[in-house]
Amino acid sequence: MLYIGKLVNTHGIKGEVKIISDFKYKEIVFKKGNSVYIDDIKYKINTYRKHQKYDMITIEGIDNINDALPLKGKTVYINKEEYIFPGPLNEDLYGKKVYDKDKYIGILKEIIKNTNQEILVIKNENKEYLIPYVDEFIKEINEDIHLDLIKGFIDED
Repeated sequence: MLYIGKLVNTHGIKGEVKIISDFKYKEIVFKKGNSVYIDDIKYKINTYRKHQKYDMITIEGIDNINDALPLKGKTVYINKEEYIFPGPLNEDLYGKKVYDKDKYIGILKEIIKNTNQEILVIKNENKEYLIPYVDEFIKEINEDIHLDLIKGFIDED
């Protein structure tokens, strides 16, 4: 199972729930007929909409606030085997070795979600680098991550 967010509250009296999620491909996941898992129980999505910072869904079989209230505060997962994503999942990249033009620079420790883009956090024994996760810098992702950075992102010592 893959964590995609937290169900933080209900909305209205018809069973709609609010989910906080920064999952990269939620536009693929939050569609009518797709499934999410809460407490290892499979729920089918009935409707989806964006509202402010929330992802709002209704769940098949839950059509009033009293049925939705027990889900409040629960974590939401998906079975990633049920989906085909257009690119790598951030969770699958953690721990990979990162190279810039064949020079080893460190291990990918984290991907930070920024307002405009994601930021790769790469650490080695001595330093930490913050690199924008944009197509212009990504040369290849396979067993390792290969970058093509412009001068100045990595110290040339």
